[in-house]
Amino acid sequence: MNTTQKKIKFQLTILNFLEFFVFGAWLLSFGKYMHATLEFSGSEIGAVFSTLAWASLVMPGIMGLIADKWISPNKLFALSHIIGAFILVWMAQQHAFLPLFVVTLLYLLLYMPSIALDNTISYCILTKNDLDVVKTFPPIRVWGTIGFIIATWITDLAGWGTSYMQFYFAAVASLVLGLYTFTLPDCPPDKTSQKTLAQALGLDALALFKDKKLAIFFIFSMLLGAALQITNMWGEAFLHDFGKFEEFKDAFIVKYNGVVMSLSQISETIFILTIPFFLKRYGIKKVMLMSMLAWFLRFGLFAVGSPEGIGAIAIILSMIVYGMAFDFFNISGSLFVEKEVDTKIRASAQGLFMMMTNGFGALMGAYLSGFVIDLFREGNMVNWQAVWTVFAIYALVIAILFAILFKYKHNPAEELEIKHQV
Repeated sequence: MNTTQKKIKFQLTILNFLEFFVFGAWLLSFGKYMHATLEFSGSEIGAVFSTLAWASLVMPGIMGLIADKWISPNKLFALSHIIGAFILVWMAQQHAFLPLFVVTLLYLLLYMPSIALDNTISYCILTKNDLDVVKTFPPIRVWGTIGFIIATWITDLAGWGTSYMQFYFAAVASLVLGLYTFTLPDCPPDKTSQKTLAQALGLDALALFKDKKLAIFFIFSMLLGAALQITNMWGEAFLHDFGKFEEFKDAFIVKYNGVVMSLSQISETIFILTIPFFLKRYGIKKVMLMSMLAWFLRFGLFAVGSPEGIGAIAIILSMIVYGMAFDFFNISGSLFVEKEVDTKIRASAQGLFMMMTNGFGALMGAYLSGFVIDLFREGNMVNWQAVWTVFAIYALVIAILFAILFKYKHNPAEELEIKHQV
């Protein structure tokens, strides 16, 4: 590897680090902030979090089309984060439900497509510099997760998790990222691209629902997407609420709940390395079933958890199983789509997979979990044990139905091919 290639890798590492640093500065603590500081109802918090889903449904496709045809992804990405920085400052100043909902939606309409643009920029620059994307990008992308974790820790240790300061912190990082992007090699748009808006939105992949096996898979993708939204919304709020009890208010898990929750992302970086082994040995169906059972354990361990003693062990174990819950479905599911669909609509099919998980699934998780929270709320207290038990039963029912309805025969030779793609 020559000096230029090393420089490119370093530049893209910073890009990915900052991209997810911005998100980590506020995402996990946002629900806690609305719950503990703004005192929003569960339904209101669910509605605000639904903006993640609304933004994920259409904007990545639209922004991708713009980057393909008219504006380079670098400039579009940079402008998204510079404008986004000012919107984050605006978010910090909103304390009522409707204004915060609107401003959060405006911000996420810019941020969510920037994740795909990050990939586009990275792939383009790596390819131009004769670097193997499959081999080189994953180690670079890992630094995105590290950036997310570090930002979460800073927000938590600084005491900003229940304060509007988390948005100012994210705004500074977003502005730095936007300006930094202008220092990267440019990736000019392909003005000869014939991609239509329908293709950009992945609508041509809807024909895949005619295949029973794929239709079942995408429906369960949506149901699992709801589980991910639940844990992002309510994890820190749940741990923070133990502080209302005198015997727990000084416990480490309560005081530094953001740091504790970030153990989930650390687990994610570890479990992703085990996917090739599990895919080869057990096949995609069993790996995805493991994910669903891990979601059951994630919620069930929260239900019996507390900040001290055996309960604290349960909470830590919940953080550990999160890696399996998240990676074993999202990564193996993406590989399943890659293997099952025609190469002509592979990109659209991956977009449909993301739409079902981060779009419709996240919408379902946001609204239904808010309803459940309100159902078990009395005054300023939430019966979290009952809430997590409901979520655990939800995950278990999904696992049972998936085992019965999804028909897939494991072929070790095919999984061996997949192994080399992970």
